[in-house]
Amino acid sequence: MSRTTNRRQFLRKMTGYAAGAALGAWAAHELHAAKESPLYRISLAEWSLHKAIFDKKLDHLDFAKVAQEEFGIDGVEYVNQFFFEKAKDKEYLGEMKKRADDHGVKSLLIMIDREGRLGDPDEAKRTQAIENHYKWVEAAAFLGCHSIRVNAASAGSYDEQVALAADGLRRLTEFAEKHQLYVIVENHGGLSSNGAWLAEVMRRVDHPHCGTLPDFGNFGINRQKDIWYDRYRGVEELMPYAQAVSAKTYSFDEDRPFVTIDRRHNQETDYLRMMKIVVDSGYRGYVGIEYEGHELDEMTGIRKSKELLERVREKLSA
Repeated sequence: MSRTTNRRQFLRKMTGYAAGAALGAWAAHELHAAKESPLYRISLAEWSLHKAIFDKKLDHLDFAKVAQEEFGIDGVEYVNQFFFEKAKDKEYLGEMKKRADDHGVKSLLIMIDREGRLGDPDEAKRTQAIENHYKWVEAAAFLGCHSIRVNAASAGSYDEQVALAADGLRRLTEFAEKHQLYVIVENHGGLSSNGAWLAEVMRRVDHPHCGTLPDFGNFGINRQKDIWYDRYRGVEELMPYAQAVSAKTYSFDEDRPFVTIDRRHNQETDYLRMMKIVVDSGYRGYVGIEYEGHELDEMTGIRKSKELLERVREKLSA
């Protein structure tokens, strides 16, 4: 059971007690805080600026500054590809931390790719993949992050992949727990984009420091064959384990202010419907913008994404 689920159950319980009995000071404070705080806060995933970074128009070290000064966003989600050789470089990581602190920006997590399959059927390769992630756990802890985002790639039958992915994740999570970090899994292609499969992996891992990062757009099980998992069902299945949320955006339709459209794959996301699922789950953390559109430049796309999340938040708050 996630910490957000525990909190939600507590608040419901306290609300019921309030009708017939005086609440203690701590319980009253909790209820007041839940009422006064925003439904969610908005963060920025570094992948939203991947074109600018790859084209060397933006330095990775300036990411936190850009998030705050250009968009007024105070939480960032790093991508390891942009500082792949720097995981153990304390001087470089120290500069990242300093720049984030200087701009009042929280380092939330690092998205990890290219370190092997945590559910590899070959035990030696699976172990190597697990150990490849250790340095990123340590880097994330140094930066003050709460999590690393990983992938649950595997091979074999449905049930075989559940067991293999759960084994790799459990072993990595046991290492991360020593650093007070979470290991969170994104639906990111293959069976991981099947919400029921990934939820079963979470149940099999059964560790409080292992969770999910539901991504609204990554439910393509096989995009070449146009096989997609229902995104609303998938997010609903993954939210009980969520420690972060990825708000994937593409194109925008002025006539439908709550919709973003992936025209390449003919997929749409109704953000009002999607964020209601998120909020109804009891989640109150950051929702990270991950803009992947092609019709607008990255800076404009991020601004439009933030405006979308703000419109939805205002609507749901009302």
